[in-house]
Amino acid sequence: MKGVIMAGGEGSRLRPLTSGIPKPMVPIMNKPVMEHIINLLKKYNVNDIAVTMCYLPDVITDYFGSGESFGVDLKYYIEEIPLGTGGSVLNAKDFLDETFIVVSGDALTDIDLKKAVKMHKDKGAKATLVLKQESIPLEYGMVIIDENQRIVRFLEKPGWGEVFSDTINTGIYILEPEVLDYYNKGDNFDFSKDLFPRLLKDNIPMFGYVAEGYWNDIGDLNAYKQTHLDILDKKVAVINEGDEVFPGVIVCKDTYLPENIRITPPVFIGRNCTIKNQVFLDAYTVLGDNCEIGENSNIARSIIWSKSHIGNSNECRGTILCNKVNTLSNVNIFEESVIGHQCSIGSGATIKPNVKIWPNKNINENAVINRNLVWGIRTTRSLFGNKGISGEVNVDITPELASLLGSAFGSQSNKDNATIVSSDGSKASALIRECLAAGILMAGSRVISIDNAITPINRFAVRFYRAEGGIHVSQDFFNRNLIKIEIFNKFGGDIDRKLEKKIETLFLREDFERGNIDIIGDIIRMENFTSFYLQSNMTMIENLVEVKKTNFNVIITSPSSEEVSIVITYLKLLGCNVEVIYPSGKLNNINQYVSFLSQTIKTRSFNLGVVLNGTGEELILIDEKGNVLNKEKFTLLAAYVSLKSGVCTKVIVPNTVTNKVEEMAKEYGAEVLRTKSSVSDTINELLDSTTPSGERMLQYQLYFDVVAALGRIISFLVKTNENISMIIKELPDFHMRKVELSCEFQDRGRVVNELIKQNSNRSIDLLDGIRINTQTGWALVLPDSNKPVFNIFSEGSTEEYAEEISLNISEDVKKIIMSKNKE
Repeated sequence: MKGVIMAGGEGSRLRPLTSGIPKPMVPIMNKPVMEHIINLLKKYNVNDIAVTMCYLPDVITDYFGSGESFGVDLKYYIEEIPLGTGGSVLNAKDFLDETFIVVSGDALTDIDLKKAVKMHKDKGAKATLVLKQESIPLEYGMVIIDENQRIVRFLEKPGWGEVFSDTINTGIYILEPEVLDYYNKGDNFDFSKDLFPRLLKDNIPMFGYVAEGYWNDIGDLNAYKQTHLDILDKKVAVINEGDEVFPGVIVCKDTYLPENIRITPPVFIGRNCTIKNQVFLDAYTVLGDNCEIGENSNIARSIIWSKSHIGNSNECRGTILCNKVNTLSNVNIFEESVIGHQCSIGSGATIKPNVKIWPNKNINENAVINRNLVWGIRTTRSLFGNKGISGEVNVDITPELASLLGSAFGSQSNKDNATIVSSDGSKASALIRECLAAGILMAGSRVISIDNAITPINRFAVRFYRAEGGIHVSQDFFNRNLIKIEIFNKFGGDIDRKLEKKIETLFLREDFERGNIDIIGDIIRMENFTSFYLQSNMTMIENLVEVKKTNFNVIITSPSSEEVSIVITYLKLLGCNVEVIYPSGKLNNINQYVSFLSQTIKTRSFNLGVVLNGTGEELILIDEKGNVLNKEKFTLLAAYVSLKSGVCTKVIVPNTVTNKVEEMAKEYGAEVLRTKSSVSDTINELLDSTTPSGERMLQYQLYFDVVAALGRIISFLVKTNENISMIIKELPDFHMRKVELSCEFQDRGRVVNELIKQNSNRSIDLLDGIRINTQTGWALVLPDSNKPVFNIFSEGSTEEYAEEISLNISEDVKKIIMSKNKE
């Protein structure tokens, strides 16, 4: 059998380790990770190997040559432009004349390939994917197999709502040559995204082998360090040089240890190293070849590459030092830091935790480095949260972060189009807005700046100006130290996960453009854009004259005086009589505002009560009797208004909404399109172009633009000559429950996978989580994006059935969660 090693990885998330070398050449225990893969293939008599390359191929060929010295025969295939995982392998088409095994060159594994190959042959498979169980599968391709190991579904890098299994794709494939006949040499395609779905659709025999043994994708710095810990803990079988001079301490050729040093195992020391007197090598330390450790230095949980010189009295704790790093005396390098190739660090310097230093930097003596050089300021695992970026102002969200984020966004943008940058009226938001704008301008892009805005104004401006996208900054009105930054795409919708990752990568690497003085972008400040936005909404009110004559009575409350000001201005343009009321004391959440206004309306005379939450995207209505429309009822109201408008042929709602919406739509000859449960998914389905259709824009405004929604609803009430309570009575009754169950992140894939198996005889839907349909209703088990819990939604044809379904599915989930503890 032949082998193919995919070695084209750039390793951007590993920088600065990969600044100057491709990802497969990053050393693991003093050998490139690709060498470990070659050793694995050779172990199973796969000696004829093709290597596909794209990024810095010369580094690979210079090291491995023909492969003779490694006991294999290597043939190299270079992509001039990236062709994807599948395209890179097809680029070696002339080599692929028999069954072959494909292995990623940037993962470490000791999986038994012989067993995988045997299953491939026994099943008569055309493609076999080697799988592993992974408790948190978000960064991997997820696969589900039936009882015969045949693959029935897979999904590339899911969100938590899409997790349906804890079985992941390792990137190791056993393939027959003919499966590549779907494409031509030179085509750009991926195995997981393109080829395998086609094989599945055409019912080509494709199986999954769930492997035991060790596998770790060395995708980021945490995984890189963890791999070394696992090897030192003997969790993975790899070929290491050296002798175990005493338990847990491996020392390679030509390295001698003086008697007056201390070592706490496990420790690995490479060839020809010099360890001087009074050195302390603490547990989980790895030294490369030809290193020198000066007197009285302490090295703990650190990985030091070859030819590095550590001066006297140094402290290195939890750090990674690349090749040829030179430190002088009394240097302190702390946890989670990374020092790039050929850096020099002067006497008495301190490298603070989490700092990354790119190659060839000189650090002055006694310097204290507390931020990345030259790139990067924030080293959290994920920049983006569930919806945008949020944190405490001047702690998490700093001016420096905002400027870098702006540069990252501007670098990936089309410079021909402007970016809309807006903020609410708070000083902190305005400061962050200006820093974001500065970063975008420095990347050579143009900015249109809008102040005193709410989120829908930014989305509207993006569409109106046909901008590249938008960024809006707002303050949390219940915790004024918190700031949120939202980023929008060219349609005004939320950016997708792929673009989040791209921006995050640029941000963390700071590998973005810096324009010279001639290409710095221009900024245009729109002083009266809110007025234009309000006038634009006025043009959508078809019965404007009648609305003005009605003098609708509205009472409003909100934690945001700025949002109230915008809404009041609009309602007065519609001829409404508006009263704003604020509670006498401080309220801690929006529900308290709802209770406050509901009680007020019961003693007063108003057509409508409105609670605004401060974002401009969510409102809560209270009828003239003080009754509150909850979120589910409001969704039905919006659907009802859309259907009665006569232009709605498709109602778009999230997957958590009652089935009654289908009954409503059927009555009006319309259909229902369900989106994933997140707000972003629904918004992006509605704002699917620069100029969405009338029915999509109507629904977007009703759901997510409080100004436009109030105008549309008041217009509808005037047109039908009804009050809000009468409309509510026309909405169908429904019976729903929602419960929350605690479940650790690492168990969630396993739980959903087991639920799928247990309910295989039922109708299930995997659009978002797992939705289980029964004769009396349905239940949706949905992993929460931010918290270690399952949200369980259920609906029954009666209150009793809704409760029964909720209890039954909750009990099933609890049993699966607890089953791990019994194991």
